[in-house]
Amino acid sequence: MPATLTRHATEAGPRWALDGHYLPTDFTLGDWLAWPQADAQARLAALPRGGAADGPLLAPIEDTQEAWASGVTYLSSRMAREAESQSADVYQKVYAAARPELFFKAPGWRVRGPGEGIRIRADSHWNVPEPELVLVLDARGAIRGCTAGNDVSSRSIEGENPLYLPQAKVYDGACAIGPSIRLCDAEMLRDLPIALDIARGGATVFVGATRTSQIKRGLQELADWLFRELAFPRGAFLFTGTGVVPGEDFTLQAGDVVRIDIDGLLLENPVR
Repeated sequence: MPATLTRHATEAGPRWALDGHYLPTDFTLGDWLAWPQADAQARLAALPRGGAADGPLLAPIEDTQEAWASGVTYLSSRMAREAESQSADVYQKVYAAARPELFFKAPGWRVRGPGEGIRIRADSHWNVPEPELVLVLDARGAIRGCTAGNDVSSRSIEGENPLYLPQAKVYDGACAIGPSIRLCDAEMLRDLPIALDIARGGATVFVGATRTSQIKRGLQELADWLFRELAFPRGAFLFTGTGVVPGEDFTLQAGDVVRIDIDGLLLENPVR
């Protein structure tokens, strides 16, 4: 099984662990993502291990990383955006274009972790979760690993006008990742199952599933576009788009519980 990195709350502050055992207190994800790719895995494996990592899980991202996102990478996403938007041709064009849609999602400090509350905007009447494979990219844009992500979105705001995308996508509680970083390369991510389950009052109100093989673009291709004119000296996280889109008759409500399962990476968040 691939190795995993987790980030935990401790009395001394956040601390990283490798395969369930604490790493040295001075280890940072940013340092590891800045190391040359050729020996990064070996250097990580050679670090001394401490006791069992028993602190509560935190989002596996640091303040020095940013989360970005890719849009309209699945055909199902393109079709849903066309249905909701008053400017449907925008989504048709970007799906077929050479240049992908990329947008800023959150600084590391704003990202929610496992069990933490995500939010829906008070000024939006139609809000959905978006389960997505998230790439963990090193300082040169190479894929070092992956995690599960929830790109919470306001469909009513984006549907009104595509220029409102930042307001539909970027607000407090609109981004969650976790529970861990699975160390892997792009080849291992080509055909992973992605499942979404939304519970309300203890009963399931929506389920959906897709696979990463349905993403139109190559994963490294998306990373390369992100790094084309941007520097991320401490690495970056990139959401790769959603292929599971609840219908027009569904919107999130406070109290819902969103569960995302990407090949065993289980991310669960209540809606506040």
